[in-house]
Amino acid sequence: MTEDLEEGNLIFKTEAFLSYVVLSSWRDSIIVLKSCEKLSPWAENLQIVRRCSESIAWKACVNPKGIRWNYTGRPSKVSSPSWNDLKDSSPSRAIQVPPDWWFEDVSILRIDHFVRVITAIKVKGMRFELIGASIMQYASKWIPGLIKDGGGEAMLDDLSNGNISRESNGSSSGSGSGSWKGGLHLIVAGKEEPEAIKAKDQRMIIESLISIIPPQKDSVSCSFLLRLLRMANKLKVAPALVTELEKRVGMQFEQATLSDLLIPSYSKSDTTYDVDLVQRLLEHFLVQEQTECVSSPSRSYMEKNMFEESQRGGASSAKMRVARLVDSYLTEIARDRNLSLTKFHVLAEALPESARTCDDGLYRAIDSYLKAHPALSEHERKRLCRVMDCQKLSIDACMHAAQNERLPLRVVVQVLFSEQVKISNAIANNTLKDNTAVESQFQPMVSTRKTLLEGTPQSFQEGWSSAKKDINTLKFELETVKSKYVELQNDMETLQRQFDKIVAKPKQHSSSAWTSGWKKLSRLAKMNNMDSHDDGSDQPVAEQTRKTPRRWRNSIS
Repeated sequence: MTEDLEEGNLIFKTEAFLSYVVLSSWRDSIIVLKSCEKLSPWAENLQIVRRCSESIAWKACVNPKGIRWNYTGRPSKVSSPSWNDLKDSSPSRAIQVPPDWWFEDVSILRIDHFVRVITAIKVKGMRFELIGASIMQYASKWIPGLIKDGGGEAMLDDLSNGNISRESNGSSSGSGSGSWKGGLHLIVAGKEEPEAIKAKDQRMIIESLISIIPPQKDSVSCSFLLRLLRMANKLKVAPALVTELEKRVGMQFEQATLSDLLIPSYSKSDTTYDVDLVQRLLEHFLVQEQTECVSSPSRSYMEKNMFEESQRGGASSAKMRVARLVDSYLTEIARDRNLSLTKFHVLAEALPESARTCDDGLYRAIDSYLKAHPALSEHERKRLCRVMDCQKLSIDACMHAAQNERLPLRVVVQVLFSEQVKISNAIANNTLKDNTAVESQFQPMVSTRKTLLEGTPQSFQEGWSSAKKDINTLKFELETVKSKYVELQNDMETLQRQFDKIVAKPKQHSSSAWTSGWKKLSRLAKMNNMDSHDDGSDQPVAEQTRKTPRRWRNSIS
């Protein structure tokens, strides 16, 4: 078999056949790699698995326009295919090759060989959206019930170029007597249906798929990740991989739906749904949002401001969607009588206050919890209602809450007060709008007047211009007369002052003699009074000095 004795023995011929025939063909590479499943140790040692995987990866990364070989693709659902249909499944027809042409052929491989092929495709630089879509296609085939009917088709159709319409090939799990697998499926699997996959094999498939999901966001849908997480919890997958999957869900948690979040509790918890899991997913989402806001790339000042504004707007919209999702989830799980008040309270307060612009959904969840738990004390009811902001309730919710007997009295009073404030604000806004509407009615009159003037004939416009000139002339003459009148009035006032001065001088001379005489007499009278007063005051003082005895000084000796 070796070349020691003679050239051209079996090993040489096998190597030549493998290199020039098998590896150069797409279909033969898939078939040989599928056949190596029963010869795993020998095929690995002879590097057949590695070479086939690299050949498949290289052909999968080729531009679809250059494909000239046969592939299975995603054929339409038919009842009984003919031989011509099998031959025409190749791109020899004048049909554009879709970018996901290799999904169906690769999905028939065993999980370890599929991982080898996907790893080689990643190295070649394939787009992460295509890699994620191929993983979803493989999971839908090998894990029954993982994806809804047609759930993974939307993402696959978005990857097609030129809006090519392709129908689904029946059941995504590959079961059912009416679904045609065609191409390589007939060659490899024959007509027998695949046996039911055991739980151990499903666990291995899920662990392998989690490890090869591209790290980029939106490489796979959030619905697929949540369903994969549901199966991982059910099959007791390794905790490290489950944690990694939870972080991936947190990256795109705003894309989740309520039906995907209703994951049953497979642990020993008393609750129907796994509330702790949703709490962890929400924490991962908040951490991811905070990390994206902090780690902004270095840009210029203007670009940085624009980037921060866009990031802030995107983050706020994502938080608002998550808030609505959490409120719907709380409303659904509130009917569970085994749900504790602490879990409900912690999950409701996990999001910041800015995430909720309206608390109607939260009020609905609180009302559902109060219905399912009528034995709550007054203190517990107040604690539950503290999560809700009465000022963020709509008028309909306020009217319902005002008549709700399950709410504490203090909360009802707060609701009534907030409703009154909203009604008064609404009335004030309507009054303001009416005032602005009345003011705006005068604006169209100016425009209509202009249009009327513009629509008048030329003769009327010339007469109007001459009349305007006459009016301006009269105004100028009137202003001149006014200025002259003011000057004359000032001159008249000046003359009047001079006349008053001349008339007042004789009166002042005649009265000065009398006034001076009276002034002298008054001065003499005042001086006499002061002298007499001084004489009378000195005499008692002298008498006092005589009457006071002399004080002798006592000596110390």
